[in-house]
Amino acid sequence: MNGTDMDFKVFTLNCWGIPLVASNKNARIQAIASSLATCPYDVVCLQEVWTDSDYIIIRDKVRGTLPYSHYFYSGVLGSGVCVFSKHPIVDTHFHKWMVNGYVHKLHHGDWFGGKGIGLCQIKWKGMLLNIYSAHLHAEYNRKCDEYYACRVVQAFDTAQFINFTSASADVIILAGDLNCEPGDLTYRYMVEMTALQDAFKVQKDGTKGPTNLDLQNTYTPKSFKEKGMDGPRIDYVLYKGCHNTQVSLVEYKQPFPERIPGMNISYSDHEAITATLNITKGDTYVENKAIATKFNESMLLEGVAVMDAGLENVAKHKVCYWIISILLLAVIIGSFFYVPEFEAVLDCLRILLTIIMSYTFVMATLWNMIETNTLYATKLAMQINLKTIQNENSS
Repeated sequence: MNGTDMDFKVFTLNCWGIPLVASNKNARIQAIASSLATCPYDVVCLQEVWTDSDYIIIRDKVRGTLPYSHYFYSGVLGSGVCVFSKHPIVDTHFHKWMVNGYVHKLHHGDWFGGKGIGLCQIKWKGMLLNIYSAHLHAEYNRKCDEYYACRVVQAFDTAQFINFTSASADVIILAGDLNCEPGDLTYRYMVEMTALQDAFKVQKDGTKGPTNLDLQNTYTPKSFKEKGMDGPRIDYVLYKGCHNTQVSLVEYKQPFPERIPGMNISYSDHEAITATLNITKGDTYVENKAIATKFNESMLLEGVAVMDAGLENVAKHKVCYWIISILLLAVIIGSFFYVPEFEAVLDCLRILLTIIMSYTFVMATLWNMIETNTLYATKLAMQINLKTIQNENSS
């Protein structure tokens, strides 16, 4: 194919499809499906589609324009990530992150989703496109972020996964809710380690930036709207060409109207984004050698410091869980030295305390070991990259 020049249109949206929690979920899923069924997208990446029934609703609705689809099953609830394509999906893979929050944080729920990064390889016009979609751990409190180290691990792991799986690809696209803002360490890892371009930064037409907590979104809390400040940009389309393939941005925009037609509600608590990419492929194949990373010493040193802080916190948690376990065991043993009037009540209390103690024991041992090993493994990988850079600078 000599100088083949074509456009490829990407769409991504966090659908906010949490059962029993998300407002107007059923109506919004139907509206999202109906809209996608009439739009000429080449690939659609959705996040937070948490139930099979919602996935099937969308799949059946868009089958005419997006006949190929894949849902990445993972964890207890499923990853929530799915991809719909106009073109054949020839292979898929899901890489689950080793750290995904905490099982006891029921009100957050990230752990139950078994989050990770999904890959769909698409055959298009004689080229192989690697479509990655991910949904990183949520940031619940930016000022005091207990999941910061977890998200840095996920971002670093995501960048490594893309680099290790894209050797045969002509085009790389990462789309999804990355739960980080431009400039964050997590953002920098995913962009600079992979040399991906951020479609929003490339576009020049002044399209608004916020993709979450937008002031016009009906689901943005009133308390935030009263501040009169823009929400964060945490949803992205990132891209690059490989081999002899050039990729340039034609258009970036937020395609959905502020309200679902005929309803006074938004499509989601996030904003959808689309990027139209012009893909030009020459007639000479160039071997795709190791991707040249752009990260520097300071970025790696910052990551190592985050891992050290995370390891320190995990060690503190271990001590706390051990103390709680020992105290509970002492109370349970002590209860057998007394014969109160309500023995049945005491038996129930012993059972409850035993359950709690079993949980804290697991958190102090197995769970703590998983966290420690994951953080330490990521730190070692960062140090290897750091040493490589230092050796190159000294040679």
